[in-house]
Amino acid sequence: MPKVKTNSSAKKRFKVTATGKITHQKSFKRHILTKKSTKRKRHMRIDGLVAKPNVDFVKRLLRLK
Repeated sequence: MPKVKTNSSAKKRFKVTATGKITHQKSFKRHILTKKSTKRKRHMRIDGLVAKPNVDFVKRLLRLK
């Protein structure tokens, strides 16, 4: 039986914490930053948590389920 591969795009985008939560990087932080407020950009640095409805799907991509 061959091994099942992890989804390559998912392993680059998501990280699993020690408690088992899945984090992701916030969007809109790549370019056109001059018009965005400092507070908004600062909050984009913090990793976001994957929403509950999507957790099972992301876990399947990462082969955690």
